[in-house]
Amino acid sequence: MSVKPFTYEEYAALPGDGRRWELLDGELEVTLTPSPRHQTVSRRLQFELMRTLEEPGRALVFNAPIDLILSPHQVLQPDLAIIRSDRQALITERGIEGPPDIVVEILSPGTRLLDQRLKKGVYARFGVQEYWMVDPVGGQVELYRLAPAGEFEIEQRFDRASHLTTPSFPEVNIELARVFRA
Repeated sequence: MSVKPFTYEEYAALPGDGRRWELLDGELEVTLTPSPRHQTVSRRLQFELMRTLEEPGRALVFNAPIDLILSPHQVLQPDLAIIRSDRQALITERGIEGPPDIVVEILSPGTRLLDQRLKKGVYARFGVQEYWMVDPVGGQVELYRLAPAGEFEIEQRFDRASHLTTPSFPEVNIELARVFRA
C-alpha cells in the first residue's frame, strides 16, 4: 500500500508546534533547532550579504524560517535565500515561490546528510543556479553552480582565511574570517 504524498496545503495546515518542518518529495521532515554556532555564522553571513546586496538594492536576502515553495510536494526552509531585485515576483504572502538565485545551507550534525544529498538534489532539480554549503565548525564554504546537465558542480571552496566571491554577484567579496570568528 502506497502512502499519498503530503501537499503544500497539508503542510501549511500543520499546527504551529515550534518545530521546523520541511516537505521533501511529499514527505514531512523535521529538523532540530540550530546550534548557537550555526546561528552565529548564519547571522554574520546574512549581515554581510545584506550590506553588499540588499542595501544597494541588488537583491533581497531571506533567512529561515521562510517557506521556499518549489512545487506542491517540495517546501524547504533554507538557512538563507538570495533573490535578485528584478525577480521579486517570486516573493508572495506564502513565501518564496520558485527557485532563488542562491540558496545557502549551514551544515549541522543533524542536517548534514539532508543538506549534502537530498536538499542539494532538490535545489538542482528545480533550477537553483547556485548552492552554498557552509561548515560552521570547519570554517569552510563550498560553492556549487548548476551545470547544463542539471546537476550541481563544485565551483570553488573557501576556507576561513579566504574572501567569498560569487559569479552570480560580482560585488560580493566577504572576508570569511569575520564570519567564522569565535
